[in-house]
Amino acid sequence: MRPFILEGHAGRRLWSLLHNLHQLFSADIGTMTLFDGLYPFYPQRRRPFVFDVELMVIIIVFLTFACSFLLILPGIRGRARLFWFFRVIISLFIGAVIVAVNFTSDWETASVSANTTYKSFSSAVVNANIGLQVGLSGVNITLTGNPVNQINETIDYNEHFDWSFQDDYDDYYFEGLRKGLPNPIMYIAEKFTSTSPCGLYAQYRLSGHYASATMWVAFCAWLISNVLFVMPAFVYGAYMILVTGAFMIFSMLSFSTIRNASMCPIHFGHAVLRPDFGASFWITFATGLLCFLIGVIIIAMNRFMPNTLKAFFSLEEDEEEFLLVQDYMNPHFAQISTMQTPPDIRLTIKNI
Repeated sequence: MRPFILEGHAGRRLWSLLHNLHQLFSADIGTMTLFDGLYPFYPQRRRPFVFDVELMVIIIVFLTFACSFLLILPGIRGRARLFWFFRVIISLFIGAVIVAVNFTSDWETASVSANTTYKSFSSAVVNANIGLQVGLSGVNITLTGNPVNQINETIDYNEHFDWSFQDDYDDYYFEGLRKGLPNPIMYIAEKFTSTSPCGLYAQYRLSGHYASATMWVAFCAWLISNVLFVMPAFVYGAYMILVTGAFMIFSMLSFSTIRNASMCPIHFGHAVLRPDFGASFWITFATGLLCFLIGVIIIAMNRFMPNTLKAFFSLEEDEEEFLLVQDYMNPHFAQISTMQTPPDIRLTIKNI
């Protein structure tokens, strides 16, 4: 049996129509299923909400500095070795905290376990743990099923929505809608949009920006204090470490102004998501108090125990060398320095 073949103009039109339909359906399928190589409602590459790549780089850099300084310890003699160890570790800890909290996402946290709808246009209900983490540059929203595998899907999401200067939060929100993220995530994300009647976006964004700026000022003050301690100028170094602590406290106060915005209730059935200050907020507070304590102790020691302070900063050996040179000074020069001034000798010229 011969196959049915259309020839001429009708055949070419039919072939063109089939080709266009093939391209159209291929594009639609790709648009509905594929977003940057990732499929919606399947495990995706997601940003960790506490330990991300930037934070790990910061930790590795400061650990490298710490290891480099610790390699010098065997070459330091006596009790100065212990003093050097404490100075280096405490100073690097303060610097690492100042830099790291700019990139963490747990300045404010909240979590709740509830039964909630999973997808739009679906009556399917899942039991999940819902989390909210707020940082200085954005929010992370987590959704983890309890258990993870429910309704034939893996429910394990961690989505980041950024509001830094170079990014637009609304763009991240609409991108989440395009991907088809679950309802609980988009419900919380909608509360922080610029068009939301809650008014959270402006308050959180400005508070985060001012808090980040003051933390970078604290970092600059920390660098200057280390330079002054090495010079050594103990009192001025203590003043700068006090400035470091002050700007860290200012950063906390700036972020705490988010309480001025009335938090819209986030309900999931009978459960309510209530945010509270997180680990980064309290670590910043503790480190700021540590800076105040170090500055006050150094100023007090410089006033009442200057020799002990010099020993702590490894200046005692320098003083001993100075005294050693003074003890073995040439006695001839010492005798010259103690001689009385010669009598006043005046020349008089008389006329002969």
